Amino acid sequence: MAVVRYFQFNLRSLRKYIALTLLGITTTWVIAACSNSGGPTSATASNSGGTTSTTASNPVKLTLVSYAVTQSAYKEIIPQFVEEWKKKTGQEVVFDQSYGGSGSQTRAVIDGLEADVVALSLALDVNKIEKAGLIKPGWEQRLPNNSIVTKSVSAFALRNNGVKVSTWSDLAPKGIKVITANPKTSGGARWNFLGMWGSVTQRGGSQQEAENFVEKVFRNVPVMPKDSREATDVFYKEGQGDVLINYENELLLAKSQGNSLPFVVPINVNISVDNPVALVDTNVDKHGTRKVAEAFAKFLFTPQAQRKFANTGYRPVDETVAKEFANKYPKIKKLFTAQDLGGWKQIQSKFFADGAIFDQIEAEIAKSR
Repeated sequence: MAVVRYFQFNLRSLRKYIALTLLGITTTWVIAACSNSGGPTSATASNSGGTTSTTASNPVKLTLVSYAVTQSAYKEIIPQFVEEWKKKTGQEVVFDQSYGGSGSQTRAVIDGLEADVVALSLALDVNKIEKAGLIKPGWEQRLPNNSIVTKSVSAFALRNNGVKVSTWSDLAPKGIKVITANPKTSGGARWNFLGMWGSVTQRGGSQQEAENFVEKVFRNVPVMPKDSREATDVFYKEGQGDVLINYENELLLAKSQGNSLPFVVPINVNISVDNPVALVDTNVDKHGTRKVAEAFAKFLFTPQAQRKFANTGYRPVDETVAKEFANKYPKIKKLFTAQDLGGWKQIQSKFFADGAIFDQIEAEIAKSR
């Protein structure tokens, strides 16, 4: 049995507190296996080395930092892992969880949020944490499937107001109001941007044609929330926009929660949204949690965890589970990846660095407003 309750992060430093406050990190949850006393207790960990220093009778604490729209999946997966770990080792695991825009979460970890495990929207964000010296090089090879734990594609939610959108090109005409998050803070929004761009270049269009198209779309964007979950709320709860660009999994989740507005997946061309998971080496060694953190990360690739991801709208990376859910997901005729656009290092410098193409597009739009 799992116990769930809200609690306030025990911030480890003033710097971490400031980072969390400024970045608006979401409320944390604790999930622990039931103890004899009926509730979770705090973990104690040694600072020496990479093995868990707690005993079977003493719980260990893991901090998971993830991007906003994964929360519904981890709500289901974490209790499963807690139960299995308890059966295997006799030890309870207490999880601190933090959710927000992938870019914001990345900066929070770099600035002092002591994540043991990060599950982020894109490999670029994990690479930034690696560059900060917190994750060792080669993290992709230390977990199955090059550490890509889930997949998705871009999709469009529609307002049901007569505006017809089924392809990327349908987003460009004047007068259509498009909701997407901000690529500067949201990993999902970067995928949206790359989906727009690749819908031109991956079908033979030039870079100039792609830039012109993306600029037309962003001229139709009245507001850019900081992450994909906030973009969903702006569209569904606040009623803004004619169309929302978001992860397919987020729109499937919204549908399962009773939202009746339709959505479509562009099937002629779309981008494979590949989501990585990684251990934060400096922190797991500091906390003495490497063994349980690694076990949790590997658990995410098991069929039972992959089914939970699939049930919350993600395209599973486990082949057997993918076949089980094949009818749930439209087949994409031309599915391209970040590697087809040059890989994340080139993507960052070309599109999202200060002064790069996205900033140039926004500057042009600002001139005409």
